[in-house]
Parts: sequence; C-alpha cells; structure tokens
Amino acid sequence: MPINNTTWNRIRYGAAAPVYDLLTTPLQYMGFKAARQRAFELLSAKPGERLLIVGAGTGLDLVHVPVGVEVVATDLSPAMVRRSGQRARRLGLQADCRVMDGESLGFPDASFDKVVLHLILAVMPDPDACAREVGRVLRPDGSVSIFDKFVPDGEAPSLPRRVADVFANATVSSLTRQLGPILQAGSLRLTHHETFMRGLFTVGIAEPVLRTAP
Repeated sequence: MPINNTTWNRIRYGAAAPVYDLLTTPLQYMGFKAARQRAFELLSAKPGERLLIVGAGTGLDLVHVPVGVEVVATDLSPAMVRRSGQRARRLGLQADCRVMDGESLGFPDASFDKVVLHLILAVMPDPDACAREVGRVLRPDGSVSIFDKFVPDGEAPSLPRRVADVFANATVSSLTRQLGPILQAGSLRLTHHETFMRGLFTVGIAEPVLRTAP
C-alpha cells in the first residue's frame, strides 16, 4: 500500500527526532534562532493569552514564549511531541504538548489568541488546509506568527529552485510555495514581513481578513 504524505512526514520526523536538535544546530547559529526570536517579538503575546504552536517539533520555539502565556504545542510525530514536552519541563514552562495533524486541528473555533507557524507551511502536504484550520481556531482579533521559506507572491520559482525542489520536497520541505495564496485560503492577510538569511526566509505576522476593530 502506498504511503501518503502525512504518514511519510510522521515517519521521517519521528526517525529524525532523536538527532533533530543536533542536525539543526548549525542553522540556529546561521539565523534560525534570531528569526524565531524576532517572530515572537512581532507576535507580542501577552500574559494570560492562549498560544498555539503548530508543528512544534522538539520545541525550539518554547524558549521564546513570554512568561504567563498559556501554550499548546502540537506535532504530527509522537517522538517530536515527547521531546517538546521534555524541553518545556526543562524550561519550567507549563505547555500542553499533543500529537495532532496541523491540517485538522482538534480545537473549538476561536479558541486561541495567537498561533505560531514556524517552518511548517513548507513541510505539510496541504498548507491551505492548515491555513483554514488556523483561521478557524484563531480569535477575530488574534495574530499568526510565520517563519518559513517562500517564493515572493507573483514571482515564478527559478529553474534551479524548481530542480532543487524535486529532492527537497521529498526529503525536507518544499522550496517553491508562495505565502499569499496559503494565507488567503484561511481568510488571513499578511500585515508585516521581514526577510532573513539573505532573503531566503520570511518572518511575518498575519491577521484575520475581517479583524475585530480595537
């Protein structure tokens, strides 16, 4: 029986979980850690707010969560969830870490003030489904933090990028996705963005299209 993309992601990230932090250490020093920190600064989560991290992996975002924010961290891989839970405990952070598919979130509508989508929209098989789910569980006055690699909206991927994507999409993540159409699927809009690592990565904030007035 063929393995679908969701199952493949669960298998490959489960296998990588024990060494994931070690393998990605060079990337943290090359700009990932700074990008995550900046993303949380822009998100500006406040004590008492409820924050959802989709595709939390081993919990590398948890160190940036402000004190007093209620955290729920999800990931498709049980092995990754175990490690994010361990990291939360080491940090003294009360985090609810759950196994869950970001394309089908098991939460009520409008149940989170903030959502974090870091290095996940380019990985999952159907990022539009994730955006729709995020738009559903996000409160009308909420915000979404995004950190990932995207081709600028309206710009065709270069030939080298398309060639590299054939291998990268099967092993790591897509290199040819555009953020605008993904956000549109979830009735979200980009309100701020910055580039990192020579323009290869985007850090941004998205909000509901029909945002509640302050």
